[in-house]
Amino acid sequence: MPRHQLTAMARESRALLALAWPMVIAQLAQIGTGVVDTVMAGHYSTIDLAAIAIGYNIWLPIYIFIIGISLGATYIIAQHVGAGRTQRVRDSLPQALWLALALGLLGAPLCYWAEPLLNLLDLEVNTQARTLAYMQAVAFGLPAAAVFEALRCHNQGIGVMRPFAVASVLGFLANIPLNYAFMYGHWGFPEMGAAGCGWATACAMWISAGALGLYTTRATRLKPYLPALALVAPRLDSIAEMVRLGLPLGLTLFLEIAFFSVIALLIATLGDIAVAAHQVAFNMWDVVYMPLISFGSALALRLGHAIGAGDRAAVRLSITCGTSLTVLVGLVGMILLLSSPATLVRLYTDDPAIEAVAISLVRLAGLFIAIDSAQVAAAYCLRAFKDARFPLFALCIAYWLITLPVGYWRGIVSADNALDGTVAFWQSMIAGIAVTSLLVFLRLYLTLRKPLPAIPPDS
Repeated sequence: MPRHQLTAMARESRALLALAWPMVIAQLAQIGTGVVDTVMAGHYSTIDLAAIAIGYNIWLPIYIFIIGISLGATYIIAQHVGAGRTQRVRDSLPQALWLALALGLLGAPLCYWAEPLLNLLDLEVNTQARTLAYMQAVAFGLPAAAVFEALRCHNQGIGVMRPFAVASVLGFLANIPLNYAFMYGHWGFPEMGAAGCGWATACAMWISAGALGLYTTRATRLKPYLPALALVAPRLDSIAEMVRLGLPLGLTLFLEIAFFSVIALLIATLGDIAVAAHQVAFNMWDVVYMPLISFGSALALRLGHAIGAGDRAAVRLSITCGTSLTVLVGLVGMILLLSSPATLVRLYTDDPAIEAVAISLVRLAGLFIAIDSAQVAAAYCLRAFKDARFPLFALCIAYWLITLPVGYWRGIVSADNALDGTVAFWQSMIAGIAVTSLLVFLRLYLTLRKPLPAIPPDS
């Protein structure tokens, strides 16, 4: 390879890393809240761990849907920044906040009044009661989480990620003593178990949103992209543009997480030990998955700026470097999960029955994350081109029409015991992510054969 190409790749890789590392810290801090919840609940009681696992897998898809719709603004802003349309970046923030407020106020009641859904799961009485109490507490934090995502996506589209990282870390750190106080009943607080975990999560969401709002208004690099401090009326055309791009993103992320949540809820029918083991393995996968999302997001930002500038050479360079780094992160995650699954599982629980099942699942999670890294890279490239519908189509085909029926048959109908059933679900998920990866890479190949999108002038 010529020296000038190596130099360009090294420069692009450094730019990607500069964007990715704050996102890695922020995403790990956010998912770290779930890790802390799982670890502390695992050492509290098996019933509370199962309740948090079930509740988490119900409210998380709602939150992910909010994130997905909010991300529509990120890719719009990225192309505006690349084309130098500063005023459009300023104008987008109030509209993103209006959209976030609406999403938060819609999501919270869905989480709070989840009892009809829990009734369908035929859970044990104590498990259902603790699950509902946990979810009702989390519901009070969802409006703050939605505003947090709007601010985060605005900053992310510009390419400034440090405020997101700082605010996420503050929320993560606050969650630890809050869990200790509310779950275990220390420092004069009542012992609330799973419900206390929910209140700690809600408080952490408000702390993160407040910190990000304060940081965003004070960061020097963001000031040129901030509108004047004034109440701005909602603009339906601007919000509609965000929704047009964000809705397929939200549905994609929602259906992906909902798919995993449905898997978890089906595994819950196999017993508390099975769902607790699944939650431990899924939580580990989540920890490794967050760096993948961070590198995918950095790739989409660099690619979006290149598309906005109309630079085809920069487009190909961003895709080459970003995809390579994202897949490398996936391979490192696979090695970490496969190298010492037993040691990792013991960090979450000291229950021998849960540990025996979880170790098998962690090994499968390692293979899953390696394949998923390719899918993440290709899907985020498509989103930078504002092609959010095809990843949704690919996910529906691979997960909902193939993987879920096969998983149900092998995991519920045909399995002889809880361990075999849980393993069968994970094997089916691996097949699904392989099909999805193949489809999105084919779509990206066809997209790159077309001319770059035209860039309208600023106004």
